[in-house]
Amino acid sequence: MSCGVEAGARGPTASQPDDPARGSSRSARRVRRRVRLGAAGLWNDEIAEQLFLSPLTAKTHVNRAMTKLGARDRAQLVVMAYQSGLSQPL
Repeated sequence: MSCGVEAGARGPTASQPDDPARGSSRSARRVRRRVRLGAAGLWNDEIAEQLFLSPLTAKTHVNRAMTKLGARDRAQLVVMAYQSGLSQPL
């Protein structure tokens, strides 16, 4: 029984580059901004205020960034941000 859709035809795969028109680059910029704000030492409430989000949404975004990057906690996320050059010491 075939449904007319080939395997892998539903979206980008690991071998296909991200399509900027689909928002992947915009999404990456948002993740980088949240990581940068977290690395600057801002609390979830402060991140929420700067991004016009609720504190719970800000916390969710930071946690998702941690998951995407494989950070086990917020401190490791900060270290990763500095090591990658995403954040610079003041």
